[in-house]
Amino acid sequence: MTDKKIILIEDDHNIIEMYKIRLEGAGFKLSIASDGESGLDLAKSQPADLILLDVMMPKMDGFAVLSRLKQDDKTKNIPVLLLTNLGQKADMEKGKAMGANDYIVKSSLTPSQVLEKINLHLKNK
Repeated sequence: MTDKKIILIEDDHNIIEMYKIRLEGAGFKLSIASDGESGLDLAKSQPADLILLDVMMPKMDGFAVLSRLKQDDKTKNIPVLLLTNLGQKADMEKGKAMGANDYIVKSSLTPSQVLEKINLHLKNK
């Protein structure tokens, strides 16, 4: 069991449910936001140990959320893993350059593999 808190900012209900089961099953406390704007508010009001952030979302995309997170003293040191279907090298480089700790293409990793990456980043924090 862990007392680590993760914020999942994702607009796809099926993906939310899949990660909710996997992460809560691993003992994480999970908070969920279904668009970028509410995700940013959540991260500022309830600081987490790690943020899983989708890129393509309504109201505010993941790159805009990431930019704001990294500009805010309360959230700038929280590891952010971009979780997306955008697998282009340019998007990956943009995410890393903006301060993302990792860039995960949803279709290429299982939730268990994503969990391994989460644990790795939390260990390094």
